[in-house]
Parts: sequence; structure tokens; C-alpha cells
Amino acid sequence: MTMAHHALEITLTRPLAAAELQHAARTMRLAPDRDATRLMTVVRAKTPRKAITRLRREIGTRLPVDVITTHYPDRRGKILLNVAFASAAHTALRAAADRAAQTPQRFLELAVHQDLAQHAAAEADRLERALQHLLAHTTPAHLIAAVGHCLTRTSGAAPC
Repeated sequence: MTMAHHALEITLTRPLAAAELQHAARTMRLAPDRDATRLMTVVRAKTPRKAITRLRREIGTRLPVDVITTHYPDRRGKILLNVAFASAAHTALRAAADRAAQTPQRFLELAVHQDLAQHAAAEADRLERALQHLLAHTTPAHLIAAVGHCLTRTSGAAPC
């Protein structure tokens, strides 16, 4: 099997100082976001899971790594998530998974999916309420024109 390159995103527990980032970048190429709380890198490995394991092993002790995720979905449309829990949190997760007759990984996967679904539903409700408020004070045609105007502005322009 050939070795593929896997894009990984690292979420940090705190912003990095410039010296920390430079030190870590000696091990592998890292692309920080604007506030140095997230990093992107590419890791060569046979599978995304092995790429995450390799990354955690190489920089997990040098940086305040919170979560590592694959940047692109796999063939099933899933993003891999790697979280290093504190001992107490891991024990609590294992106990909750045992009560649900599931593996800790499956228990966490279902909990994340449920939370994301609830968040999506809450966001849809919030947007619907905002639109209802806007429509109470304007016509649908004016609202659509304003939305179109905002969406077609260049990225350097002031927000709508």
C-alpha cells in the first residue's frame, strides 16, 4: 500500500507563543491560524488514523494539543476525531459507555452527533426567528435584494 498524505487540523488548549510555534515547526511544517489556536499540517501515513497517531506521538508532548481531526471527510463522509482525555474524564466516559452497553468510542461518536444535530436545529430555529422579525419590517423582495447585495460584496468590503 502506498503512503498517502493526510491533512490534519490541531486545536490547541491555548494560543501558542511565537517561540513555541518555531520550536514545534522544527519537527514538521505547521500552518497556524490568525490567533495561533489552530494549526494545519500534512502527515504521511497509510491511513488517516495512523497519521493522527503519528502526529500525536511527534508533537503531543511539545504543544498544548486539545483535539486532532482529519481536515477532509473519509469515504464514508466522516471526520476522524482524536481527543486525549484526562484520566478522570476517561474513567467517566468509560463508565457512561458501559451503562449504555457501548464502546467509549461509539458512545462519544453518538453523543457528538446528537449534540451537532441539536446545534443545527437550534441554529435553524434562530435563523427562522430572525427572518420572521426581518419580514415583519420589510417585504420579501427587499430582504432578498439585501441578502443578494451582502453575498455579492467582495471579501475585503465592510460586512453588511
